[in-house]
Amino acid sequence: MATDVKPTRKNLMAIEDRIELSERGHDTLEKKRDGLIMEFMDILDQAQDVRSELEDTYDRAQQRLDMARAMDGDVAVRGAAAALKEHPEITTQSKNIMGVVVPQIESTRVRKSLDQRGYGVLGTSSRIDAAAEAYEELLEQIILAAEVETAMKELLDEIETTKRRVNALEFKLLPELHSNKEYIEQKLEEQEREEIFRMKKIKDKKEAQERAEREAAEAESVSADD
Repeated sequence: MATDVKPTRKNLMAIEDRIELSERGHDTLEKKRDGLIMEFMDILDQAQDVRSELEDTYDRAQQRLDMARAMDGDVAVRGAAAALKEHPEITTQSKNIMGVVVPQIESTRVRKSLDQRGYGVLGTSSRIDAAAEAYEELLEQIILAAEVETAMKELLDEIETTKRRVNALEFKLLPELHSNKEYIEQKLEEQEREEIFRMKKIKDKKEAQERAEREAAEAESVSADD
């Protein structure tokens, strides 16, 4: 209880307004927290699928690369890789999820046709083509995984921030405000009782004085008659 709060009706009204505002804020933050958690769970399911697909795609790409290196040799594979002229371009935008800005990663020129890869078709085998196609697919999966993982991190950070704000309102600010309200109400009731008691004493004293004056007047009247 904060006993340094002045027990006035003005302060009581101000605290009641703060309580109402804080309770509305608490309800709003709780709804936001619950909504963010639901969004996070949806993205978590997506992330698990993406991770599983990424592992499968990596294994498939590695197998195709190993096959190409074993059958065509490292020189041919490295030569095909070095022939690439147009590299993929990555751009980032953003989207809003319940007030949380998360990145949206877009890529261009990841998937290429045979003539876009830069190496001569006659000088390479279908195994090199298959390895190149598999790694293009792997790159797309990596970009998608990066987007999903970053969105998860941003949402998780916002959930933790919102939870801290909810807890601060629920377990610190609101209890303090209610305690201050009870303290002021108690003090105002005490002041009211003291005022009533004081007024009663004044009234009793005034009535006693008036009674004494009447008795004195009556005694004086009787004495005059005698």
